[in-house]
Amino acid sequence: MGRRGASPPPGADARRGPGAPSPARSAPPRVPGAFALGDRDRGRLRKRLEQAVSRARRARGSASAGDGVLAALTVPAAHDVDPSAVVFGSRRPGEPWFCTEQPDRERMALATLGCAVALEAHGPQRFHEVAARWRALAADALCDAADARGAGLVAAGGFAFAPDGGASPHWAGFAPASLHVPEVALARTGDEVALTVAVLARPDDTAEGLLARIEQRLGELRSAPLALLDPDPVGRYQVAGSAPPEHYEAAVARAVERIRAGALEKIVLAREVQVHAPAAHDAAAIYGVLRAGFPSCFCFCAGRGDAAFIAASPELLIRREGMRASTLALAGSTRRSADPSVDDHLGEQLLQSGKDRVEQAIVARRIERALRPHSVWVAAAEEPVIVKMTNIQHLATPIRAQLARPVGAVRLAGLLHPTPAVGGEPFAVAGPLIPALEGLDRGWYAGPVGWTDTNEDGEFCVALRCALLRGALARCYAGVGVVRDSDPAAELAETDVKLAALLPVLAG
Repeated sequence: MGRRGASPPPGADARRGPGAPSPARSAPPRVPGAFALGDRDRGRLRKRLEQAVSRARRARGSASAGDGVLAALTVPAAHDVDPSAVVFGSRRPGEPWFCTEQPDRERMALATLGCAVALEAHGPQRFHEVAARWRALAADALCDAADARGAGLVAAGGFAFAPDGGASPHWAGFAPASLHVPEVALARTGDEVALTVAVLARPDDTAEGLLARIEQRLGELRSAPLALLDPDPVGRYQVAGSAPPEHYEAAVARAVERIRAGALEKIVLAREVQVHAPAAHDAAAIYGVLRAGFPSCFCFCAGRGDAAFIAASPELLIRREGMRASTLALAGSTRRSADPSVDDHLGEQLLQSGKDRVEQAIVARRIERALRPHSVWVAAAEEPVIVKMTNIQHLATPIRAQLARPVGAVRLAGLLHPTPAVGGEPFAVAGPLIPALEGLDRGWYAGPVGWTDTNEDGEFCVALRCALLRGALARCYAGVGVVRDSDPAAELAETDVKLAALLPVLAG
């Protein structure tokens, strides 16, 4: 990548412990707290800030000035730090924040606070535009090397399903393409936790002013357990579809007619169910329940303004690690059973289902076709496997690729999105039909959500099993793939199975 500041390996003095001596009387005031920088790291950061300000001033007025120059520092944090709990406990009113975890994968977690730079776009080229801006910022950034999953300088956020999706008032703050470079990021893999602070240096800034801003931010960080759901809430919850079930069944029936007439092979149709609570939904408490109950899923929560988009998604869209890319074709589902023999029988029925196998094959074929022009080879499992989640099981086909040239995670997400698992085949036909039949603004539902680092590695999941929280109202989304043999009543029942991931948590 581009130029970076020196990054000596952190030693025992990487963080100033509670017993460290106070700074000299002539030095600027130091920020107390568990996340304060030690003298050595503070010196490294100051040097980078000086370099960033100097570089920004040299570029003043030129076409290359762009957004400014990013300066960042990554240091180890205590092993017992819970990244998401720190973010939920340290949010400033109205500021953006983001958490994502997959507990079963080496306790992977990334949690971010604030926004040093917002990378936003809309329209068909939104992935390309965001990727290009991030590449330019990362190439000129003064930061430590990204040598661990999610550690270091990152951009995190998501994309709407449609090029201009999220125009409805309830999606305010969730732009069609929106990645934020956070002011503070905490990344965990296994028992290792890394803390990164970042700031954008502009020509009129000073190193001392930027350093003071960062230290104030670090002084506000708090580490406390996530809030718990109220076990006995006062008041009643109301759960209702935004449209009657008959509307959804009719939409499925019309889609089947189009498919049987030869217009398309598959289309995914979603429905929205609203949960009206007696008090504001607590995103932190809901997130805590999801990561504990769905440890194999991508559990995430993205906060924008007074709203939060939260999910426990089973579907990886793309993971990029160097020249390797991996994804998962996920389509076809059935319920779980507490009886192991019945559960296995349900899974075997799913494997033998002609309707579900056709749906799965459509998704896998399209993903392979999208990756092949950019890869030396693409390998997919010969047969789908059963993937079991807490309340549902799916047909899944793992797909891997060796890239022929460096294509970043954001660009790869744009190449794959939307897969037939959330859109349709061919999408040129299915795309205009989806909003016409659903009657919904999907916003970020079924869009890519995740992160990328300065190497352009990263991962994005598909926003499924999700809800948009705004005050006392939660909008839950679930969809199914419609093919020629789909039965409207059965497809409605499948959305109920998928909604069961969140509704019990949201509805008291």
